[in-house]
Amino acid sequence: MTPRPYSGIWPVAPTPFTEEGALDPEGMRRVIDCMIDQGVDGICILANFSEQFLLSDEERRVLTRLCLEHAAGRVPVIVTISHFATAVAAARAREAAELGAAMVMMMAPYHGALLRADEEGTFEHFARVGEAGGLPIMVQDAPISGVALPVPFLARMAREIEQVRLFKIETPQAAAKIRALIEAGGAAIEGPFDGEEAITLLADLDAGATGSMTSATLPDLIGPAIAAYLAGRRDEAKAIYARLLPLINFENRQCGWRSCKVVMKEGGVIRSDAVRHPTRPLHPETRAQLLELAREVEPLALRWGL
Repeated sequence: MTPRPYSGIWPVAPTPFTEEGALDPEGMRRVIDCMIDQGVDGICILANFSEQFLLSDEERRVLTRLCLEHAAGRVPVIVTISHFATAVAAARAREAAELGAAMVMMMAPYHGALLRADEEGTFEHFARVGEAGGLPIMVQDAPISGVALPVPFLARMAREIEQVRLFKIETPQAAAKIRALIEAGGAAIEGPFDGEEAITLLADLDAGATGSMTSATLPDLIGPAIAAYLAGRRDEAKAIYARLLPLINFENRQCGWRSCKVVMKEGGVIRSDAVRHPTRPLHPETRAQLLELAREVEPLALRWGL
């Protein structure tokens, strides 16, 4: 496998709220500390699994500063800056750079079910944001945007936009797209990553992925599988992954972003696993099944604060 500058486990930090739905700054600091103790290679904040779509602009600013100041360079931090308006995304990129972020992540510009930029508009969107912030950009290729990003277009952005270096591929048949992207973009693809809680991790690693952006539920357990694979120990990686797959599958298919909060509350990392309306907490039976699976593998988040 060709060495690439970016690899490993870069999970998304959840955003803790109080039972009343307010931000929990102390809980956020504890989340960052727990994730660093999980041995992560980097942390992503304000992503979809951080419930970014339920945060006000002022709350985003508060969390960006809080997380970057508290991480204090212990691990690199990615700030998600997705927005349909290029000017807003560019302003978020500048803010992230000024506060010490290592990277930004963004989806293609979209709004609702039907409003999309065309291909050239999307190219210009990423180029202008890159110029504004000057930070490496991870392109989040996610079905939630409803935007099709063909491999030739992604490879073109990697070749022609200096800051576009990393790609988080979350589309169906992600492995095939990762493989094709690496073939088309070559050395310009500095960080081919997968997502979706690593539910297709082994296939994606076989296709050339060098990293994964999971939730913060069990990165301490998934990270060793990635490290083993990249070191040429595929059988060891398979064995680790097979043990974790029931929990990964349940998190991805049954829980979504709520899973990490449940595990972190149970493990004393945060005081509340509240989510903001109109989303709802996990059904008690789903919650119990999640914790049953988690206890079988004992991730650090389940015992960090006890």
